[in-house]
Amino acid sequence: MVARFSSNVPLNVGVVGATGLVGSMMRQLLEERDFPVGTLRLFASARSAGSQVDFKGEKVTVEDAATADFAGLDLVFFSAGGSTSKALAPKVAAAGAIVIDNSSAWRSDPDVPLVVAEVNPHALANMPKGIIANPNCTTMAAMPVLGPLHEAAGLKRLIVATYQAVSGGGMEGIDVLARQIAAVGDKGAALAFNGKADFLPAPEKWAVPITNNIVPLNYVLGEDGYTEEELKLRDESRRILGIPDLPVSGTCVRVPVFTGHGLSINAEFERPIDVETALALLGKAPGVVLSDVPNALEATGADPVFVGRVRPDRTVDHGLAMFVVGDNLRKGAALNAVQIGEVLCGR
Repeated sequence: MVARFSSNVPLNVGVVGATGLVGSMMRQLLEERDFPVGTLRLFASARSAGSQVDFKGEKVTVEDAATADFAGLDLVFFSAGGSTSKALAPKVAAAGAIVIDNSSAWRSDPDVPLVVAEVNPHALANMPKGIIANPNCTTMAAMPVLGPLHEAAGLKRLIVATYQAVSGGGMEGIDVLARQIAAVGDKGAALAFNGKADFLPAPEKWAVPITNNIVPLNYVLGEDGYTEEELKLRDESRRILGIPDLPVSGTCVRVPVFTGHGLSINAEFERPIDVETALALLGKAPGVVLSDVPNALEATGADPVFVGRVRPDRTVDHGLAMFVVGDNLRKGAALNAVQIGEVLCGR
């Protein structure tokens, strides 16, 4: 049993990073899903402290997270970056709240469960630090799809190429793409004939311009030339699915799309699994929708992840290829955090 709260008792809820992209969506989802909020407290940086935001028709004043007293809170959602989570999450947990953290700060800590609500809610039975980690938005899109397939046939190896929206880089990523699109304007068609045109924007945030382009190197390089994002995909998939030695090779690519992360997945299994069986499993998997052409526009603003193009991978004995898309801000971050809260409430 993983429920920690009664489903019909209102909770004192907090959101740290409440004015950012994901924090704002957390507030929206708490209201949309009628989460049992008794009182809501919102926290952000000193720059945003004192501002007011709406929640269920009432104004809530934003507090300075660095100086706030967190006593009396039952459940606190964090979406304020790794350094803030490292500094404040233990403090909030020590004050008596359960923390659900959206940053990368706690994902590799063996005493902090890394949870996708539809896949491994049983991990919530053991949280000695009072902290729960939300996976990376890229990993998140894949897990509701791979979870039931692994249970049926035993996942053996993953090869993944991603197509990641700029909003995964926060508001800055959105601003950079919007600004570069405006700078190119009607001249964009000329790129078909002259990719080195003098009106191309300078690189911002990423190694090369993002508009009319793709960026296959958009994070800091780490082990064996893989980026941090690619290593997160490997390590988090292993933890969530309970396969400590799962071989994973990922190539994470940024594309000029505002919202919606796509993943081209080649999965090898221990046991035979055909397309028909896979589609039957995915058709009834929670949080998954079958789609003939899964795409970022379809996924934007939607709760589930979309999967399609499921076909045999003939390069291995038991393999499937597929394409998955999810809203990286919604399911990829805010929604899963709220769903974890719902599990803790016995919903």
